Amino acid sequence: MAPPSADPRAQKALRIRLVAAALVAVALGIVALTQRNALLALIGRGIAAIAACGPWVYFGAMAALPALGVPSTFFTLTAGSAFGPRLGMGWVIAAGILATTLNIAATYVLARWFLRGWLQRLMVRLGYKLPEVAPGDAADLVIILRVTPGIPLFVQNYLLGLADVHAGRYFFWSLLISWPTTAAYLWFGDSLLHGRGRATITSLGLIVLIAALTQFVRRHYAGRKSARA
Repeated sequence: MAPPSADPRAQKALRIRLVAAALVAVALGIVALTQRNALLALIGRGIAAIAACGPWVYFGAMAALPALGVPSTFFTLTAGSAFGPRLGMGWVIAAGILATTLNIAATYVLARWFLRGWLQRLMVRLGYKLPEVAPGDAADLVIILRVTPGIPLFVQNYLLGLADVHAGRYFFWSLLISWPTTAAYLWFGDSLLHGRGRATITSLGLIVLIAALTQFVRRHYAGRKSARA
């Protein structure tokens, strides 16, 4: 019997997931481009109003609003400027990582259990069936989605929850990738907005390093998938 990772049905399910993620990302990108200026202005005003309410409301919104499609970078790039002088960057980074973790957990739970039935009924009505990813492909799918540029975080989270990816693999790989990325963006945003040139260059270099490492991981896992196909 072939191992689960070599099952043609599992391979097909994985390809469907990746194509679906790409289509959703393209659709969101088209909307964002056509309404870019108005959307940026609206989100900017909203975040400024949230920041005025204090850190509890701000980081609570950072945990909740990306689940609705608000880009998390709006929070990571402004949190240090808004609360660094009051809380210290160490606490800002800790709060940002906690907010990101809560968002990753909440969207997974919503997609895997609370929204799954509704979405399945919708897909059946449209003539589609949501395939499941084989256990042997779960980690590969998480890693490939997390390190592929252009796919919004909330799309990744919902997609992985709908694919019934095992919670342990989902959280291990998601947090391993998201924690250093979130910390780097928080540091970069604070340094940039406060005009600290050396810290800006250092944090930007860290972001580039993380991106390079994730691209290496993406190519490695994509190569493994091609070799097993």
